[in-house]
Amino acid sequence: MAKQIQAIRGMNDILPTQSPLWQKLETVLRDTVGSYGYSEIRTPIVESTDLFKRSIGEVTDIVEKEMYTFEDRNGDSLTLRPEGTASTVRAGNEHGLLYNQEQRLWYMGPMFRHERPQKGRYRQFHQFGVEVYGIPTADIDAEVLMLSAKLWEKLGITEHVTLELNTLGDTEERAAYRDALIAFLEQHKEVLDEDSQRRMYSNPLRVLDSKNADVQALLADAPVLMDYFGEDTRSHFSHLCELLEAVGIQYTINPRLVRGLDYYNRTVFEWVTSSLGSQGTVLAGGRYDGLVGQLGGKPTPAVGFAMGLERIVLLLQTLELDKDIGPAVDVYVTAMGDNCRVEAIKIAQELRASLPTAKVMSHCGGGNFKKQMKRADKSGACVALVIGEDELANNQVAVKHLREDKAQELVARDALATYIAELI
Repeated sequence: MAKQIQAIRGMNDILPTQSPLWQKLETVLRDTVGSYGYSEIRTPIVESTDLFKRSIGEVTDIVEKEMYTFEDRNGDSLTLRPEGTASTVRAGNEHGLLYNQEQRLWYMGPMFRHERPQKGRYRQFHQFGVEVYGIPTADIDAEVLMLSAKLWEKLGITEHVTLELNTLGDTEERAAYRDALIAFLEQHKEVLDEDSQRRMYSNPLRVLDSKNADVQALLADAPVLMDYFGEDTRSHFSHLCELLEAVGIQYTINPRLVRGLDYYNRTVFEWVTSSLGSQGTVLAGGRYDGLVGQLGGKPTPAVGFAMGLERIVLLLQTLELDKDIGPAVDVYVTAMGDNCRVEAIKIAQELRASLPTAKVMSHCGGGNFKKQMKRADKSGACVALVIGEDELANNQVAVKHLREDKAQELVARDALATYIAELI
């Protein structure tokens, strides 16, 4: 017997029992961004490796350790996309969507990172993101946060997530802070772990994000980024906070929040939860006004966020909010006898035409009454329609209730669609 081939480690199948929850989540995401007037963009899953080196930063875990990079047959270095923002900027630049324009975009699809697989974090994962271009003011920062808060409301998890907020200032302010932070870290080099020592000169702000307890204790005495801000940065952040308070979105200012990607400036944020243990961040993003120019376009203000869908699915399952998803099938249509099979298929088609949202499954493969009822029950349908010789002769359909203790009923064929509509 040939050896059975299995999925690549960290790249998981989404099975039929799991897909209804994914579909519900994806529908909420699409409906919510649509209600804010955002448009979908779809980009390739493979891009030039240079795109991610220039955007994410070469001294980041993603570029250094996690990217799936390979040479194609032409010798070009290609990478499976590890995140969606860089691809969206590349597409915007390439197709002339960004300069002197406003664009409010969203995307959804698979991303790839070679991390250690764990619950809620996989090597192929699915990401949903929002990106806005051409608006420099704090009101758009507030809007993307309002949009994300609306997602939690629609998913029923508002009480289980909290918003952490910070500002990183502009390039000059961050450069001044960077020098002060390096000077501080140099004085305490012996406390830093290997990762922090490596980043101390190349990307010192990432040291602030260290998970090492000794490093975090040291950072309590480190210079504070906000002390280096000018009036414009302070005003932008103050206005953002004012708008969030005006619409009732609660937040906590976290001065250690820096995000893991080089391209962020000014506003950064994370929605976090305590319901998933160590995997606490469920959505993150911020402003990245320099990235469009960095990737060859004209300077364009930008802000956005991304969320990993696996982690949201895990949170919904943990909170047992996946229980109210309807069955995959509403109505199961059976036929008793060869003469009735054609008519049963016609009835199923008529129901689908009359009730476009109804989920109607026809029995296929033959079998006696007991076998067909067993399949009907396994489908999860609330009713089975039985078409036998008597029903056919009388232009009726027998309705057998599968989830309720009700007697079987006979319904006139021309009244069947109305009957089923009221039932489901």
